Amino acid sequence: MRSIQAEDLYQLQSVNDPQMSPDGQQVIYVQQRVDRKSEKKFTNLWIVPSAGGMPRQFTYGDWRDSLPRWSPDGSRIAFLSTRKDEKQAQIYLIPAHGGEARQLTNLQGSVNSLSWSPDGTRLLIEFRCKDADAIEREQDEDKKKLGVVARHITRLRYKSDGVGFLPQERTHLWIVDAGSGTAIQLTEGDVHDEVWASWSPDGTHIVYVSNTSDEPDRDIHADEIFVIPAAGGAAQRIDTFTGFKSSPVFSPDGRWIAFVGGESKDRFWHGGDLWRVPADGSGPVQNLTAQYDIVVGSVTLSDVAGYSRDVQPVWSPDGATLFVQISRHGSTTLHTLDVATGELSTLLDGPGAVGEFTFDTARSRLVYVHTTPTEPGDLWTCAVNDGASQRLTAVNDGWLNDVQFGGCEEVWIEGPQTKLQGWIMTPPDFDPGQRYPAILEIHGGPMLQYGFSFMMEFHYLAAQGYVVFFTNPRGSQGYGQVFVDANYNDFGGKAYEDLMAWTDHVAALPYVNETRLGVTGGSYGGYMTNWIIGHTDRFAAAVTQRSLTNLTSFNGSSDIWIFQQMFGGKPAWESLDDYWRQSPIAYVGNMVTPTLVIHSEQDLRVAIEQGEQLFVALKLKGVDTEMVRFPEESHGLSRSGRTDRRIVRLGHILRWFERYLN
Repeated sequence: MRSIQAEDLYQLQSVNDPQMSPDGQQVIYVQQRVDRKSEKKFTNLWIVPSAGGMPRQFTYGDWRDSLPRWSPDGSRIAFLSTRKDEKQAQIYLIPAHGGEARQLTNLQGSVNSLSWSPDGTRLLIEFRCKDADAIEREQDEDKKKLGVVARHITRLRYKSDGVGFLPQERTHLWIVDAGSGTAIQLTEGDVHDEVWASWSPDGTHIVYVSNTSDEPDRDIHADEIFVIPAAGGAAQRIDTFTGFKSSPVFSPDGRWIAFVGGESKDRFWHGGDLWRVPADGSGPVQNLTAQYDIVVGSVTLSDVAGYSRDVQPVWSPDGATLFVQISRHGSTTLHTLDVATGELSTLLDGPGAVGEFTFDTARSRLVYVHTTPTEPGDLWTCAVNDGASQRLTAVNDGWLNDVQFGGCEEVWIEGPQTKLQGWIMTPPDFDPGQRYPAILEIHGGPMLQYGFSFMMEFHYLAAQGYVVFFTNPRGSQGYGQVFVDANYNDFGGKAYEDLMAWTDHVAALPYVNETRLGVTGGSYGGYMTNWIIGHTDRFAAAVTQRSLTNLTSFNGSSDIWIFQQMFGGKPAWESLDDYWRQSPIAYVGNMVTPTLVIHSEQDLRVAIEQGEQLFVALKLKGVDTEMVRFPEESHGLSRSGRTDRRIVRLGHILRWFERYLN
């Protein structure tokens, strides 16, 4: 047995978007691999029997196949592929028994979702056309060589991390004929997007979410649910409440719409509840999970890209029950909710994290993605009647079977205000008689949670002889709304108290050397790393990643301006004292901890100027510091960046801690 190495990222494969066939006999899914020579990531479709058996590759080629969707009769599979043009995916159809894939569309733009009509004659897509000037530039070789001359920005939200500058075109609903490929636009508008679209059971209507306020980029809480005839016509707004909404889906009889949403005008971080409303808008909206202090959806973190996404609620055939994800206490689990009584029952329990899931037509069997601290993510199937689960894939067992993991213990302690849940990961061949250096890991968000999921970075550091410890401080999801609200206008204070209490507990363990402690984290975790070294010198070294440093300059440079709502709800020029009080750079005079600054140059979530400010300030102070910059990478480098850069990143983190902790 050997320890995990950073280069194992080349062997790590991920599975996602599993789709159960209508008869429940087969599962088609997407499997990603890395080509080491080109550093490109390719995805192909695979099929496995739902009763268990050898998975088989269904599509081949060095391109990206995605979004596989069974036709209602199970005879065909629609999917997206870049096989003809790596920059432009098209919709393809392929017989379910195999054969040649037929290109159905010739679109110019991006398809974000894909679903069959109940009768199998049409496909509903969320599609954003390519901007006219971009098409013109691609068709003229001289203009193509010169590139973009200028960008005329008129929107408040004009860029998105991992995407870049947003097109002027908006995402709208289109209907594609499954025979001819003819695409007809169903919705339109220069300012609004339509998302989370799904069919009514009889195929006559479509439900979707849109923000139709005058300034949707500014009035972000004005999401509304609409129902539109599938043949075209005027959309009907369904009266609900002010707040975010997602995942609307019709009940089997078409009378109701279930959806996820948060009833909040100005606090975007409030967790989502499960709601229902009459599909014709004739009655009031009802909160089905009002009696529970929970978050509906998937918020459990992993650094394996794409393993987990929020999934629309699923109705039982009789409309009496809804299946829904819930994230709590470090796990994401799957539950059934009795619509009449509101009673929640557990179908798939923790510890672990349930990602994407789908059912057969009868809702008797489901397939889901599942991850644990020692499994990066595989497909499992479950019988609904008895909850019996079976593993279907083992995509990483080839290298995982050669790897020796250390232990990972769940621990609850009494925090300053409430109990705190955390985990302590020990090195392989752990000897309790030794004293180990230890590293505190802090998660981003902050409205997310660490827990029972796979973290390559943690295992890598533990394999090098470190105790790795992590917790969910106040501000995290999974412990109730009061716990999350603690960060409001106190972005670092309450979390700092909890993280120090957690550090006190771990540092007192007999096998931890309290003089050799390190701290690291990314995004909000980087913010808290900066906050910590500005308030204590107990850590011998720090690595701050994609971190917030100065909230006054963060306000306006990030692709999500809405974070100002957490700092008192006002922009920086109206509340400068609040912003500066909560900015780690304000405490740089106290910083003496040797600090490595890691940032991506194309980070549009937390601009690289945030890392630059800290690096320059520490240099001028004479604090030992270095900066590592990754070109072309976004905020999500640690999860979805180019593999060689992810490996180099891990190497620099280890190098820094080795210098000061070992």
